[in-house]
Amino acid sequence: MLRFGVFEADLRAGELRKSGIKLRLTGQPFQVLAMLLERAGEVVTREELQQKLWAADTFVDFDHSLNTAINRVREVLGDSASSPRYVETLARRGYRFIAPIQSESPPAPDVTVSVLSASPVQPAAPQLHPELEVPIPHRGITRGLFALIQVMYLIFYGTALIRLHAVEGIAESFLPPWGPWGASALLGTVMITAGAGIPLRFYLLSSIAFDYQRLGEKFRRMFPLVLALDQLWAVAPFLLTAQIGLGAAFAACAALLYVPFSERTLLRMAYQDPQK
Repeated sequence: MLRFGVFEADLRAGELRKSGIKLRLTGQPFQVLAMLLERAGEVVTREELQQKLWAADTFVDFDHSLNTAINRVREVLGDSASSPRYVETLARRGYRFIAPIQSESPPAPDVTVSVLSASPVQPAAPQLHPELEVPIPHRGITRGLFALIQVMYLIFYGTALIRLHAVEGIAESFLPPWGPWGASALLGTVMITAGAGIPLRFYLLSSIAFDYQRLGEKFRRMFPLVLALDQLWAVAPFLLTAQIGLGAAFAACAALLYVPFSERTLLRMAYQDPQK
C-alpha cells in the first residue's frame, strides 16, 4: 500500500483511492501508475514501459496507447503536464513520479506483544509541516476554518450592500471635510469591492468544499488581489466608531488585517506542495 497526498494505491489489489473513496483507474493506466510508484523519483523510460506493459508480439500504436494511459492517470490525480505535482514528463526520455510517497508495511507478528507490554509506550512525535515547522493538524479543521472566513466576508459584503443608506449616513458623519463627495466615493468603493469579493468568496468556498487539490497553488497566485481587497475592508470597523468606540474599532481592524495571512497559512497546511 503506497500513500501520496490524499491518494493511496493498493498495488496488490490494483486499486486507487482518494480519501478512502475508490477511483476508476484500471488496466494499463493503473499499471503505468504502479510502475512509476515503484520507482518513485527515478526516470522510467518509454521503452521500459513498453517492455513491461506490451508484449513484443503485440501490434499496437504504442505511442498513442502510452500517451492515453498517462493522460488518464493525470486526469484521475488532478495533475497536469505543464505544472506537474505527481507525474513529470521528461522530453524524449520518459516519466518520473515526483511526489513523496509512504509505504505501509504489514503488521509485525504477535510474538512481540509480551515484550512491548512490559515497557511503557512512548507517544509518537507529531509530524511537522515541511515549510511551516508546526504540527500538521487534521485537514478537516484547516479547511473548515478557511470556509468560515469566506462566510464571514460574504456576510460583510451582503450587510454592506443591503444597508447602503446606513453606510452613506455613517460616511457623511465620519468624513465631514469631504462632504457628500467623500461619502459617494466610499459608497462606490464598497459596491465595487463587494461586487468583486462575492464571486471570489464563492469560488474559494466551492473549491474548499470539493477539496480542489490545486487550491493552494491557485490561492498563491491570487493572493495579491485577496490581500488588497481584505486590507480595504479591514478599515470598515472605523465606520462604527460612534457605536463601538475607537478602541474596539482599532482592535477589530487589527484582527482583520491579519486575516488574509491566516487564510494563506491555512491553505499551506491543507494543501502541501508535493515538490517541497
